[in-house]
Amino acid sequence: MKKNMFQMFLFFGVAPLVISFITILIQANNFLLSTILPLIIGGCAAGGIASRTLLKSDDKRRLQLLFLIPLAYTAVLWAIFMVINGGFYGADSWLIYGILHIAMAPIFFITMLMGEGRLFLWAPLAYELAFMFTFFGSLLAKRIRPAINKRKALTLLTVFVLAMGTGAAVQWQRSKTVLPSYGFEYGGGYSSTDLSPYEVTNPNNKLPKLAAPSTFTIKDPSDMPILDGAEAAYPVYSAFANTVYKNIGEFRNVWDIVSFTNTIYSYERLLSGEVDIYFGAEPSKEQEETAKRQGKELVMTPIGKEAFVFFVNPENKVESLDVSQIQSIYSGKINNWSELGGKNERIIAFQRPKNSGSQTLLEKIMGDTPIMEPLKEDVPEGMGGIIEQVADYRNYDNSIGFSFRFFATGMRGNPDIKLLAIDGIEPSPENIASGKYPFTANLYAITLKDNTKTTIEPFLEWMKGPQGQEIVEKIGYIKTGTLREE
Repeated sequence: MKKNMFQMFLFFGVAPLVISFITILIQANNFLLSTILPLIIGGCAAGGIASRTLLKSDDKRRLQLLFLIPLAYTAVLWAIFMVINGGFYGADSWLIYGILHIAMAPIFFITMLMGEGRLFLWAPLAYELAFMFTFFGSLLAKRIRPAINKRKALTLLTVFVLAMGTGAAVQWQRSKTVLPSYGFEYGGGYSSTDLSPYEVTNPNNKLPKLAAPSTFTIKDPSDMPILDGAEAAYPVYSAFANTVYKNIGEFRNVWDIVSFTNTIYSYERLLSGEVDIYFGAEPSKEQEETAKRQGKELVMTPIGKEAFVFFVNPENKVESLDVSQIQSIYSGKINNWSELGGKNERIIAFQRPKNSGSQTLLEKIMGDTPIMEPLKEDVPEGMGGIIEQVADYRNYDNSIGFSFRFFATGMRGNPDIKLLAIDGIEPSPENIASGKYPFTANLYAITLKDNTKTTIEPFLEWMKGPQGQEIVEKIGYIKTGTLREE
């Protein structure tokens, strides 16, 4: 028995540990392949040696049975941690999994750094399956029929299959709500689109110019209100700064004055006093409550109007939805396009992060109807870690997403999406201006009432005036003066 346990320790402890260190030394561009191949080769070599060792063993049946245990152990351990973490490979508890699978610890350490969570299962299985196939294959090649306790062997194989099935079921369930990583490419990870065409420091920027000199300017940098806001609003407030802030394009620290950290963070910066004016849609209930808890009174100045739009792939036959259908889609009640006159395909309904401007407007449309859990994705983080976040829109044939009209058709300029009509009404500038389109939204410049910077109030008045509204219209939004009050 002691000899058998020593064989187990040697073949499933020492050998894979050595191979694990070797894989680290020979890493190539393809991390997954350069890890798996040495394990397969090492497993085959160990299996061949083990088959010869078996012939010298006094307890051949028990030793063959013991060699099946690591497979069952790996499958059960993986299934347990898949259930605990819901299939998310970025969870901290996988460190415990690595400790319990100590022979693969070097590989798992690199796996966590590289964000390649699949190796938690594939690495040990690659070695163990290669070992088993070579081990039993060598015996059969020598015309030696393996003699093992069939009942115990069947029990171990059953445990292996059930555990793998459990883990796979968790993965399958997760696949319905989690998409492959897409990530943000721009703005240090804050932005989902390229904002450089709207930056004041870009000599070839797309920012509109006034027909006449600005009637309001701020010359002293210390008097310039610090601006931040939503991604869709960035072109507007960048154009405001480009027009009103004297020589802003020549400043070294321009990003400190005309900043962008997206809806959620910029709103937090407004409440903390880091930002003087926040630009975006109306705050969410949670954001309003946060302001109240901090004793902050928000001043919301409408400076433009925009349509909140839903869009699909152009190949989608659906042209229009009503409010109840949108509520049914985003509550999960309707989950197939065939129920709406489209193809027999599952609806992939994308959302935006909690407290973002567009998600807040979706919540307003949904009213008391609960919104289903949003699609998520595993996104690589610094040092190869993985975080889980709300998935960004993908234009699959069966997708539906939402945004502001200008962002969807202007800033991002995706020609491969189709804007849906709401109750048969298109989100055209004319329908937005007249208020006929149901989902119109104010673009606000939001400030704190207790902010004492003297240039804020005249700046806001200028935004609402003819020149500010000229900028708004040239950017692609609708002027406030052409709209009915809500």
